[in-house]
Amino acid sequence: MQDAIDRLICQWKQETPDLDPRPMGLIGRVLRLSLLLQARVEEVLKPLGLSLWQFDVLVTLRRNGKPYRMSPTQLMHDVMLSSGAMTNRIDRLEKMGLVRRLPDPDDRRGVLIELTKQGKSLAEKAVAARFDEAKEVTDLFTAKERKAVEGSLRKLILELEQNIEPKH
Repeated sequence: MQDAIDRLICQWKQETPDLDPRPMGLIGRVLRLSLLLQARVEEVLKPLGLSLWQFDVLVTLRRNGKPYRMSPTQLMHDVMLSSGAMTNRIDRLEKMGLVRRLPDPDDRRGVLIELTKQGKSLAEKAVAARFDEAKEVTDLFTAKERKAVEGSLRKLILELEQNIEPKH
């Protein structure tokens, strides 16, 4: 059975016989999977009133463990955002009552971002829904297939992370 990427590769083979489009099979599929998986996650989060960026910040604080607080810099690095984008997101989540800013006891000029009780509750509901959705997708593989795919993707990510500095 052919997917959309197979069709694109066939078209490129016809149009540019001097170029080898086959490596685009893997890259195209990874990019397409990213879009499809993101759409699934957004659907799972919608009933909870969350967007993907809100989910990322809330669950990063939650998985950090008690007392569910981090410096904006730590949060920015874990969520992989610029400081301007992180500040904007914290401001919006604070207005929603999901996080609060606290003075950092170790730095008079610093602040810590902490999940509120409402934020923690929402993060826990969202992560449970997200894990269920991920299980549904990964159950399409056998355990052996899943392990092979994970290993291959890990190898690719580690190699690219070493050689390409992320741009924010």
